[in-house]
Formats: sequence, C-alpha cells, structure tokens
Amino acid sequence: MPAAGRWAIYIGVAILFAVACGFLSHWQFSRNAERSEQLQLVADNYDAAPVALGDLLAPGAELSPQDEWRPVRMRGSYLADEQLLVRNRAHGGSAAYEQLVPFRLDDGRVFLVDRGWLPPGNQQAAPDDIPAPPAGDVVVEVRLRPGEAAPSSGRSAEAGQVPTINLGLVAEQTGPIEPGAYGLIMSETPAPASAPFTVDPPSDDPGPYLSYAVQWILFAVMGFGFIGYVIVNERKLRREDAEDEDDLDVAPPAAPVQTADTGRRRVDPVALHRARKRPRDRDADDEDALLDAH
Repeated sequence: MPAAGRWAIYIGVAILFAVACGFLSHWQFSRNAERSEQLQLVADNYDAAPVALGDLLAPGAELSPQDEWRPVRMRGSYLADEQLLVRNRAHGGSAAYEQLVPFRLDDGRVFLVDRGWLPPGNQQAAPDDIPAPPAGDVVVEVRLRPGEAAPSSGRSAEAGQVPTINLGLVAEQTGPIEPGAYGLIMSETPAPASAPFTVDPPSDDPGPYLSYAVQWILFAVMGFGFIGYVIVNERKLRREDAEDEDDLDVAPPAAPVQTADTGRRRVDPVALHRARKRPRDRDADDEDALLDAH
C-alpha cells in the first residue's frame, strides 16, 4: 500500500479514537456537573432553619428534589411497637443497622423517622440493644430524604427488618405512612436516655469525574501524537533507505585481493559491504566489526 494510503488510515484511526475519547470525556463532565449540583444542594439545605413538615411536603405528595436535606420540625408521638430495622448499612466499618420508627403527628399523618444506626451484635448479626424512642408527646427535628429503591435482586429480610428504606416495603409491616419521604433524625425533645449513633452527614468529596474527563482529553491528544510519531519515523526510514540506494549507485568498485592458494584475484566481501553500505549508527559499526572478525 502506498505510504499516503497508510498515513490516511493512521489519521482515520486517530480521529475515531479521539471521537470516542470526546464522548467519554463529555460523560465524565456531565457526571461532574451532577455531583456539583448535589454538593450545592447539600450546602444550601443541610443547615437551613427547620420549618413545619406541611410547608415542604403535602399529605401523600412526593418530595421535591430541591427540598432534599431540608430540616423540618414535627410534634407528635412515636409508634414504638411498629419500629423496624434496615439491615446492611455501612457504618463504622461494618454492616450495621438503622432504626426506623413511624411518628404520628398531631394532625394524624404518620411519617417515618430514621433514628440512627446501631452496630451488629457480639454473638449475632442483629444489634444487642435497640434504644427505645422517647414516649409520649415529642418534638423531633429531621432532615427530609426521598425513599430508596426496592432491591433489584428481589432480596428480602426477616420479620421486623427491611433490606432498604423503601417506603412501600416499610408500609407493608408498619401500616400506612407518608409515601413521599422519610426523616433523618437531628434531635428529639425530650432527649432519650440512650439513642442510636447519628448518621454521618453526606460526603463533600467532588469525586474523580473532572480528572477523568481531563484524562480522556489527554488520551485523544496522545493518540494524534502517537500517529504523528509513526508517520515521522516511517518517513525517516524511507529517506535513509533512499540514501542507501544512492550510496550503492556511486560506490567505487571493491579492490580485488590475491588469494593464497590459487593465485586468483577475488573481491573482498568485507570491502564490498563497506562500499555498498555506509554505517549510519553505532549498530552498523558493530556489524562491520563482526564481519571483520570473520
């Protein structure tokens, strides 16, 4: 194939590679933008002043994404007999549990409250002790969270537990609750004698998405650089081959030498090699040295 044809194929491959890198870079930029929006939402809402639940969540309504992490204040009482545990929650370096307790507001609505996490037991997976929520009239402050998806694997949990904080699965065991959100505990008044560990705030790590996006751009540039190197190197080799052919055309005839046994004159192969090929580098010098040795 002519050199120009090969070079066109090389450049075409580099362009296709750059297009693929461009798509991947755009995807990572999009993920970085989504992560930035999440971090900004947490920054705006996490420490906002608490408001009444009805100001942000109407009965039976879904939680607006812009209200996630907003604090709300509720007055009512815990339905302690309906409490559940959600299992396999990553806390403290172990597969912990979180305590879910329905909370009946003074207006009759029942809202699910996540009171925090509990470590697994010493002799069994379930916690050794589950703190009781405050009895009687209680004022609680929680941060609003949307319900989680049901397990795609269809996994279940034993009675009194759920595999995720899916409000539909919780309602199957507790009875009707608000389907649009649940609350992550901030405070309880009066304070209980003991309580689960507080769930850590969301991470403020922006993630690796921006660096990955830049890396894909660099890969695309490196692809063009590699193709350029291949083309330049091939042109250099072709130019050196052309110079070798010119040297062969103008090389003087090798001097004949007298043989010791027959007296006939023959051409020295070493001299002929040196006349036809001009050494270009150290490797060529080493090759001549080997020929001289033989």
